[in-house]
Amino acid sequence: MKKDFIPNLFTFANLSLGMVSIMATFNNNLKLAAILIMSAALLDRYDGRIARRIGVSSELGKELDSLADLVSFGAAPAILSWQLYLINFGLIGYIITLLFPIAGAFRLARFNVTKFNNVFTGVPITVAGAVVALDNLIGLYKPHNYISTVIFIVFAYLMVSKLQIKKF
Repeated sequence: MKKDFIPNLFTFANLSLGMVSIMATFNNNLKLAAILIMSAALLDRYDGRIARRIGVSSELGKELDSLADLVSFGAAPAILSWQLYLINFGLIGYIITLLFPIAGAFRLARFNVTKFNNVFTGVPITVAGAVVALDNLIGLYKPHNYISTVIFIVFAYLMVSKLQIKKF
């Protein structure tokens, strides 16, 4: 096996967890769906690090990671939030639900075309998706639909904002 496939395994696992999260949401297993999103965030933390450590970073890997992230941290948290509470807001709920993956796609595209100097512009989609998933997990035990909606909208905005965040 070529060593450049190793970080891609982490990326594919991230994508797989995002997809299974969506399927769990469709099956009304919302706790599992939230946990899978947060687990995908852990995997996402290591794919790029591993690629750089073993010297196999590539544009293909970067693009693949972005596509996986859009599913796991854009679509999956939005669908979970829709099922958990945004469904109750009618047409406004549809619009709010769409904001998150759209903001995430914009954030990822901007990241991919900008030279990275260890400073993120906007909150990374991984962070935003994991926070929304954690909020949804908490909401399963202590519902707070309006607070969750505000958190959802704020993190969609933070992804596209000009906020500068240094990489840890």
